[in-house]
Amino acid sequence: MSIHRIFRYELPTAIQFGVGAVQDLAVHVKKLNGTKVLLVSDPGVQKAGMTGRLEQALRTGGVPYTLYNDIEPEPDIEGVMRGTLLAKSESCDCIVGVGGGSALDTAKAIGLMMANEGHIRDYVGINIVPKKGAPVIALPTTAGTGSELTIWSVLSDKQAKVKLSVGSPYNCPDLAICDPELTLSLPAHVTAATGMDALTHALESFVNKATQPISEGMSLQAMKLIARSLRTAVFQGENLEARYDMLMASLIAAMAFNPTRLGLAHALAIPLGAHFKIPHGTVNAILLPEVMEFNLRGNLSKFKEIAQIFGMPVDGRSPTDAAEQAVVAVRRLKQDVGITQTLSDYGVTEADLGYIAEEAMTSGNVPVNPVQPTPHDLQQICRAAMRLRKEDAGA
Repeated sequence: MSIHRIFRYELPTAIQFGVGAVQDLAVHVKKLNGTKVLLVSDPGVQKAGMTGRLEQALRTGGVPYTLYNDIEPEPDIEGVMRGTLLAKSESCDCIVGVGGGSALDTAKAIGLMMANEGHIRDYVGINIVPKKGAPVIALPTTAGTGSELTIWSVLSDKQAKVKLSVGSPYNCPDLAICDPELTLSLPAHVTAATGMDALTHALESFVNKATQPISEGMSLQAMKLIARSLRTAVFQGENLEARYDMLMASLIAAMAFNPTRLGLAHALAIPLGAHFKIPHGTVNAILLPEVMEFNLRGNLSKFKEIAQIFGMPVDGRSPTDAAEQAVVAVRRLKQDVGITQTLSDYGVTEADLGYIAEEAMTSGNVPVNPVQPTPHDLQQICRAAMRLRKEDAGA
């Protein structure tokens, strides 16, 4: 980047990281002057016993709570409003979210609506929220979304079949409690998809035009951790060191993209997820290698660095050939962790590409992408992601 460019980095969220960190939850609620908690989760997390651990921690610490788990895999705006109504009717003054991105994005949005009037759809966009809401504590059970400290809540409007993003510094949790033990029961396929989501966060932030020295350092470290530990976390889910690495990678990748935004994989993931219900991590994994191929010419040196992080041979190669090794590495990682689906597997057809591209072009991630695309370019990326390559099939 130019030495004449002025950039800004801030992180409103405090971070408590480590094995067993969840046990002090009640202490942290009290430090935030909370007297009653709305505990936001989802049925899957509750069934896995994670919600029970938090409930026990709150009871032991003498903090009353009300449980809210009316959350679907793609959280919707009406779920936010139902949770807000429940929190107000139960006199809750602190929101604790536990789960993946769906639960955490919902918890953050409920926190906003505790102090801001109207409907959550009134605050779609960036920097529209007028004031801080109720204090929010976020506890991730997946290693991928980074929602525990980002400014964003991504929510669905199911009637309109669109995804809406609320972005504001006021939407950052007051505290992220990151306990790797909470991720131990994560199934292999979810570990793989969320891990690829974290990689997409780190990589897109690293190569885009808004990158800055602080975020670059975080992106590099996140990619190193993912290269080292994602395969192990997928196939040895009980390996606490690998889970530690992946949760740390997810956290610092989010710290990287918070001020920089992302790129075309995320721009396309929003409409594809909204229209075809493709899990967010999976659609990013499907798109990422194709987006990388499109972007190579925009930042050859950065892609060469990525190839080196993944241990790919770059010495003696031309700048373009060295950069292409990054794409090879990511394709191989995607295949190794079992993500071999294509967009076609989720029902995407040639007839859908026009409106998907047009919707993606409205994303704030497009202007910072290293190569500026046309709608035709985005259709070509999707077209490539609709077929299974030989290398993706292990041939």
